[in-house]
Amino acid sequence: MASTEANIQENCQNWLDWDKNPDTRKVIENLMQTKDNGQLSKRLGKRMEFGTAGLRAEMGAGFSMMNDLTIIQTTQGFAKYLQQQFPDDISNRGVIIGYDARHNSKMFAHLAAAVFIHCGIKCYLYSSIVPTPFVPFGVRKYSTCAGIMVTASHNPKQDNGYKVYWDNGSQIIPPHDQGISNAIMENLVPWGDAVWDTNVAASSPLRFDPYEEVMKSYYEETKKYSLYRDLNEKTDLKFTYTPVHGVGLIFAEKSFETFGLAPFHAVPEQKDPDPEFSTVKYPNPEEGKGVLTLAMKTADSNGCQVILANDPDADRLAIAEKQKDGSWKIFTGNELGSLFGWWAWHCYVKKNSSKSKVGDVYMLCSTVSSMILKSMAEVEGFNFEDTLTGFKWMGNRSYDLIQNGKTVLYAFEEAIGYMFGTNVLDKDGISALGAMSEAAVYLRTQNLTLTEQLENIYEKYGFHTSNNGYYISHDRSRTADMFRRLRNYTDGDEQIVDAKRGQKYPKKLGRFTIAHIRDLTTGFDSRRSDGTATLPTSSSSEMLTFYFDNGVVLTLRTSGTEPKIKYYSEKAGSIGDNQNRDRDIKELQELIDEMCEDFYQPEKNGFLAKST
Repeated sequence: MASTEANIQENCQNWLDWDKNPDTRKVIENLMQTKDNGQLSKRLGKRMEFGTAGLRAEMGAGFSMMNDLTIIQTTQGFAKYLQQQFPDDISNRGVIIGYDARHNSKMFAHLAAAVFIHCGIKCYLYSSIVPTPFVPFGVRKYSTCAGIMVTASHNPKQDNGYKVYWDNGSQIIPPHDQGISNAIMENLVPWGDAVWDTNVAASSPLRFDPYEEVMKSYYEETKKYSLYRDLNEKTDLKFTYTPVHGVGLIFAEKSFETFGLAPFHAVPEQKDPDPEFSTVKYPNPEEGKGVLTLAMKTADSNGCQVILANDPDADRLAIAEKQKDGSWKIFTGNELGSLFGWWAWHCYVKKNSSKSKVGDVYMLCSTVSSMILKSMAEVEGFNFEDTLTGFKWMGNRSYDLIQNGKTVLYAFEEAIGYMFGTNVLDKDGISALGAMSEAAVYLRTQNLTLTEQLENIYEKYGFHTSNNGYYISHDRSRTADMFRRLRNYTDGDEQIVDAKRGQKYPKKLGRFTIAHIRDLTTGFDSRRSDGTATLPTSSSSEMLTFYFDNGVVLTLRTSGTEPKIKYYSEKAGSIGDNQNRDRDIKELQELIDEMCEDFYQPEKNGFLAKST
């Protein structure tokens, strides 16, 4: 759909012809009456882009927003694409659909179900809110062709989303995203009144409710990861939990029960689902203290030593621990990633007295996450791989490894996403919550805290320090200009040249020297003799990695779901070199300060800074 002014009237008429929701229809009618062409262009001039993250956008009237009509259009396209990909068994294998507690999530899920049922496709539609991991788990349990989760994860209250899984239980990756997108554009006209009927799922013989079966199976599988139930049952360690107004409470309670842990203390103001997210500005526990303030209050009141927090759809996990001075340490995503890696290896060794098959054992992380697992692998002998950012890549790679007879223990990303085991080939904050709680209990029997164990990890595998953050950019052209400048860099006397593509990258950043460049937008990697990157590339997203000669690795990338330009950096120290950690932290901070000023040029570009 073109965004030119000449086509706005046509798009308005299409909306009025297709939309049967009186509320969103009225919004467009009013804008037409007042001739608000700016709003009409914003809402109707361009469709939401369907990508590997599916859809995520603000709710409201218009093709650029999440609403009943765009959900129907998206599902019609998805249904057609599935019929093309699974012509012989899509009807019987079907799809599974879940939803969170956001505004309109249940409605959107039922509309999606109505479309599939209209096509004669079996639909496993959850009867109540569920955590996102229940959808990929359900895909594999029922061998469905696909799964849909209606959620916007930790986004603000005005947003919603449509997350898609393939038949292997992992998020979709290319070429399926483009295939689905094309099919959506070919099926924009609603297929009659039946696809608007949200009650059809209640009476159709094609609808099945997987809630009770999945609840039982999921926790039966999760229980296999508990090795110290006897310790859990008698520990005096106390926990506080918050779902941050999301779906997590009853599922986290069941996880504690599964691991034999005594009930935690739930944060009273945040324990129940609330689509307004009334106590937080932004419902993302990764943001730190602002989101966990009430949890700290609850924990202090009840003598709890550990805080556990899920994001609203419970696929992420944040943890804080009480320190000896009474303060709270909120672990970064990379620090928790290190602790989970240690625990995954500890559990593997406990269950396998012989390491004869360690060559078939894998741990994974995203390429912008800490390389602590790589350091562990070099010491312990298991295999390590990094993938592109996002669990869609780690999940699909894990599936391939499993299909080839390998054992995947664990995968993580620095954005507090953890896949402990392979019950779910995606991040899973519910099973991770139980596993790390058991790790904390075990450490207590060794007179250790999580904080102290993190220090032990650094002692054994080398100190890894990270410095991550992001800038807010609401102007896509300014974002594009920033990356274009870094690929055509002329400010210094020296550059790293990609002769094949005619691009020049910076060789210096202040006093720091850049040894190599990897550009996953163009496919360039100066570390390789042929100059070609090995990880998949995408011209539709920005991702640049700088390898400094002092060992720092720095990546800049744009977010696929938020107006952010993120940066990730790490300096990995050598084993036994922990005495230089203060130097490394200071040096990394100096490099980041220089980078923010020179690469981002925030004042010139109007970017707003935010560190994490």
